[in-house]
Amino acid sequence: MTYPNYTQQALSRYNLPRLKRIAAELGVTPTGDKRAIDTWVNAIIAHQSTQLQKVDNQALAQAELDGYIADQAQAIAPEPLTIVEISFDHHEYYADDKLIASISYDDNHLTQRWVVRVNDKEVFRANTLMRCDRFICTHYKDGSLPVQEAGGLLAGSKGEEIAPLHPAPCSLSSSTTGNEVMAQIFNECEKYGYEILDDGIYHNDVKLGEVGCTDGGWWVMRTGECQQMPCASGVEAV
Repeated sequence: MTYPNYTQQALSRYNLPRLKRIAAELGVTPTGDKRAIDTWVNAIIAHQSTQLQKVDNQALAQAELDGYIADQAQAIAPEPLTIVEISFDHHEYYADDKLIASISYDDNHLTQRWVVRVNDKEVFRANTLMRCDRFICTHYKDGSLPVQEAGGLLAGSKGEEIAPLHPAPCSLSSSTTGNEVMAQIFNECEKYGYEILDDGIYHNDVKLGEVGCTDGGWWVMRTGECQQMPCASGVEAV
């Protein structure tokens, strides 16, 4: 419960019965001559000062705790991951300049053809590239991804500039890599409960349509239609 904060000047104007009521509400028991108004005024003022000091100490302790948590989060936060697209069916993930995992495509599997590998060993398999991407990012962040024993230095296959795996949200442009676009499409689908499979986008096992990019131009085609509708971006198509 919050009580009003009384000033000494205001308390001095109150009569003795009212001061006793205020003291009772605050839980104050004065010492000294209880017949004197000053005794009750001084006791109430002293009580308020003690309570304010407690609030200040709590605020200071909370600020110190918040600062400590922020420092710890900064200290343990993993560095941003970077993806290198070696080919359509081979992607390598790096933390700084160290290889941490790769994704490859397995033609021999009927449904779950995308495979996450660490140390050339399969650690996860899914039906879409984005599920593998999410597996790597999630388990790397929480420290549960197996440790890569030996990895190469970060380098593009043709010396091209490597972009961060998950950049800050922005409008898509011609310089946006296919993997960045797919990551954004995947996130948009998750918002609506959609699922990306090899042949299109589904909801509750019902195919809604397809999203694609031809010669740099994005398009969407709904199930039952035969015409591709142009879109400004993959996200807009979703």
